[in-house]
Amino acid sequence: MNLHKLLSKDVRKQKVLAEGQVVPDSFRCVQCGICSYSCPIGIDVRRFAWNGVPIHDSHCLTCGECVNRCPRGVLRFERINFFEQVNEA
Repeated sequence: MNLHKLLSKDVRKQKVLAEGQVVPDSFRCVQCGICSYSCPIGIDVRRFAWNGVPIHDSHCLTCGECVNRCPRGVLRFERINFFEQVNEA
């Protein structure tokens, strides 16, 4: 029974990461660069945060390192619906 609960948590976490993107609050960002330094892929997260736009980089793993390492809590995960974005374009 406990194994089932543990596995269901992981599935939910993976689903959120797969359907999410990193969104910055540009007013709180002080351009320290810790987010970019922590990115295992080398994405310039700081540039996205400075411009106040979500991380739109096809290489982003949504691993959460930038979100976890930001000392000011500038970055957060936000759920997106890929199908709505396709219809809008």
